Amino acid sequence: MDVMQVLEFIISSTIFMAAPLVFTALGGVFSERSGVINIALEGLMCFGAFVAIVFNLTFADTFGDATKWIALLVAAILAGIFSLLHAVASISFRADQTISGIAMNFLALGLAIFLVKKFYGKGQTDVITDRFYKTDVPFLSDIPIIGPLFFSNVYYTSFIAIVVAILAWYIIFKTPFGLRLRSVGEHPLAADTMGINVVKMRYIAVFISGILGGLGGAVYAETITMNFGHSTIAGQGFMALAAMIFGKWHPIGALGAAIFFGFAQSLSIVGSSIPLLKDVPDVYLFITPYVLTILALAGFIGRAEAPKADGVPYIKGQR
Repeated sequence: MDVMQVLEFIISSTIFMAAPLVFTALGGVFSERSGVINIALEGLMCFGAFVAIVFNLTFADTFGDATKWIALLVAAILAGIFSLLHAVASISFRADQTISGIAMNFLALGLAIFLVKKFYGKGQTDVITDRFYKTDVPFLSDIPIIGPLFFSNVYYTSFIAIVVAILAWYIIFKTPFGLRLRSVGEHPLAADTMGINVVKMRYIAVFISGILGGLGGAVYAETITMNFGHSTIAGQGFMALAAMIFGKWHPIGALGAAIFFGFAQSLSIVGSSIPLLKDVPDVYLFITPYVLTILALAGFIGRAEAPKADGVPYIKGQR
């Protein structure tokens, strides 16, 4: 295997593994930019993965090749609705947002596993038949050097994730909605004085967070695991949370951090096929994503500054 082949292998795997993290990290950006801490990203991914797989298995004969795409949409919407539980607890009832998010993580996994056992009589679902496959992007894959590296043997969901990141940046920093979103996360009292409905904006942000988190879980399930069980989502939501912090609560920063963590995850899967890493014990490759996550945050989190009102419940009229 020459250098070019190794690069093609690593880059395609990195982009492929990063896509679910990109979606979920962007969801965290929306929520926390509004001032609501969202530790529930893991649970939202879990819920989205569960819904996507169950929908795919149930309706594959009905919708045919479109099933996997519809499953992504359904998973995103239902995860958005599910995330409103966190919004009610943390915004309306002003519960501790970290504890509420942790409770959501337990609730999502417990509910999903309970329903899987109820529907299928076992601890995991069957394997889906209508799945996403790697493909070459027409025309772009024919470009010398760049084509084989970035546009060959890829999933379309990876490019959708990049487009969504750019769109999120535009919405948050270039639109009136984004300005209102950032204002309620930085100084909600001032935003309220200017006529912005702080509670409404935070609800919308958490709902968007749920949609993107559920989409991330659905993409992970339909491109990587192909089924759902108790270990389908095992830390990816927390990696997305780390990517959001590492990216300074910025969509493009979160995209870059998610790609970095996607690279770490890809090593645990394709490392044994790379000549330089084939002699490294599998256990080291398996823990690499988590070790790099810890090291990245340990060296960076002290310099990361969250939105000023992040995690602070808003009580109308109080400073």
